[in-house]
Amino acid sequence: MQQTLLMLPIVVPVIFWAVYHYHKDRHLPEPPLNLLLCFGLGLTAAGISKLMYAGLGPLGLRYDAVALADDSPLGLLAFSLLAIGPIEEFAKLLPFLVIVLRLKAFDEPLDGIIYASFIGLGYSAAENIYYLDYLTPLETAARGFAGPVVHILFASIWAHWITQAWLGRRNIWPALVLGFTVSALLHGFYDFLVLLRPFAALPIAATMIIAIWIWRLILMRRMHHDAVGKTAED
Repeated sequence: MQQTLLMLPIVVPVIFWAVYHYHKDRHLPEPPLNLLLCFGLGLTAAGISKLMYAGLGPLGLRYDAVALADDSPLGLLAFSLLAIGPIEEFAKLLPFLVIVLRLKAFDEPLDGIIYASFIGLGYSAAENIYYLDYLTPLETAARGFAGPVVHILFASIWAHWITQAWLGRRNIWPALVLGFTVSALLHGFYDFLVLLRPFAALPIAATMIIAIWIWRLILMRRMHHDAVGKTAED
């Protein structure tokens, strides 16, 4: 019973955001099995990122981010921008490129954000489960709420640009490099602000998340309206 209660702050936000995104894709909903697949790919991505972090050890590049926050803010900034952001975004991006782009149902601009969001949900679920043993119930609840939002938003950046290029039958590499770079840097800077933990840094992190959320919301609404208009014309 106690373990079930501890899992609620992780499970409930995942269900909420899954339903939210399924509703947002109501014009041409993606097959539920595809969305479940992407959630599973997100769990796999969390394992990939764990291996990548472990790979930094033999190179002498694996650092304790919390210790850096206390001892070396500049070191934390470098680790966040050059390791945390790139590793976690690459881990989510990899299954998107290898599997998701080739799904038969991947056929409209909004699909990229929807599928990447479910990968982000899986990633955040695995990450939050890992931290269960290290956090208080209140901290677990906070991570359960914030984790999915963060991973969904940063994945949406590269997913949108790559999807536009893919469906437009253009070379995806410029969009891939640009989208990955932007999302990795923003992700890293967000983690830097959160890990640094001064009171003044948290509003900056929150403002960043709100700004990306507004951009994403406007973008999704526009793509939905365009899809409905195109269907009406046909």
